Amino acid sequence: MSKTRTAYICQNCGASAPKWIGKCPSCNEWNTYVEEIITKEPSNPSVSTRVSNSSPKRFSEISSQAETRIDLHSDELNRVLGGGLIPGSMVLIGGEPGIGKSTLVLQIALKNPDITTLYISGEESLSQIRLRAERMGINGDQCLLLNETSLENTMYHISSTNPGLVIVDSIQTMYTDRIESSPGSVGQVRECTAELLRYAKQSSVPVILIGHINKEGNLAGPKVLEHIVDTVLQFEGDQNYMYRILRAVKNRFGSTSEIGIFEMQSKGLREVTNPSELLLAHHDENLSGTAVAATIEGIRPFLVEVQALVSSAVYGTPQRSSTGFDLRRLSMLLAVLEKRAGFRLGSKDVFLNIAGGLKINDPAVDLSVICSILSSEQDIAVDKNVCFSGEVGLTGEIRPVSRIEQRIAEAEKLGFKEIVISKYNKKGLDFSRFKIGISYAGKVADLVKLLF
Repeated sequence: MSKTRTAYICQNCGASAPKWIGKCPSCNEWNTYVEEIITKEPSNPSVSTRVSNSSPKRFSEISSQAETRIDLHSDELNRVLGGGLIPGSMVLIGGEPGIGKSTLVLQIALKNPDITTLYISGEESLSQIRLRAERMGINGDQCLLLNETSLENTMYHISSTNPGLVIVDSIQTMYTDRIESSPGSVGQVRECTAELLRYAKQSSVPVILIGHINKEGNLAGPKVLEHIVDTVLQFEGDQNYMYRILRAVKNRFGSTSEIGIFEMQSKGLREVTNPSELLLAHHDENLSGTAVAATIEGIRPFLVEVQALVSSAVYGTPQRSSTGFDLRRLSMLLAVLEKRAGFRLGSKDVFLNIAGGLKINDPAVDLSVICSILSSEQDIAVDKNVCFSGEVGLTGEIRPVSRIEQRIAEAEKLGFKEIVISKYNKKGLDFSRFKIGISYAGKVADLVKLLF
């Protein structure tokens, strides 16, 4: 006879407690404990242990041939995945409500005529999905649609149709009868994901899951969900901007430094193949407080515009605000300017913005951040045909950055006349093949003389 007991499970981290408590001692979140009924089957010692068909193998016995990746007919998505979708892999896509997750996976399902895709939706009816497909102007008969939330019924339809790709929207709506708890709970999410993963590995059919996120921006459900899957993709963007960024948080088959850029339109998501032209603002005249940075995300170089505003502090404490750039690094650069270059910015309000709604972590943006701040503080415009690429250290030196030739080539392709880099980037590199003018600076003081 099975034993039934009641436990309280944290919906954020999966910690268990015998009674309800307000604050989780594991993740320090409030009001996340939900009552769940746990049923445990008694163990039967008379039943022999089942022997697996697999056996240990030596390295020399294992085939090392590369997996043939599945082309998803999307250059941006293929780049983020590492070149395509690996057979038998499980991909988890997370993002805020309305960001475009369902639109992205529906385009994947409808734009692959060579693969029979089973699209399982637990949030929308089949007629709603059909209306969205018609709005996007895509008609794919190779895509099978299923409106189902039961895991047992879903596995039955998967086994009967033998698809080449399975898409589940979303994993929080799935439930199994083996667990007596509501859909979206820690146990349900963990069990449903594990069953789909077991199917993916045994049949070599890739599975794409859509996951909800919590108020902090992290994937909802137990943390083990991210450990189970092979790839975690974060779909992010601002509702006020058209651009959407697909970023790999975890990838067992590729790099996690790649990003894919999409543009949300009335007919769905459009791939942005040249983000530099969209992220750079076009001005008829030179304006103070702006500078262009040559940055790299993954293997893709592109140029972004850094905007700064420096004004006198109205209140006693100066304000420091940053959008798309690390606020602590901005404070460090302001301290370097005050200590090493003699600019008194301690009593000034400083506001910084990366145009286009992007979040940049590349240290090569430091040089353009300093130039935009100095340009706003002195009210002298930086030449719009000049861009910058260099990291600034605490001693005021301008440090070299990696893959400088790709940054220079991107600036030259977009028509810039000059690029300012660190003088230490000259070692071992030949810049004679570039037609763009290259200026060198070793310290922040040298940069000030070069600009003003």
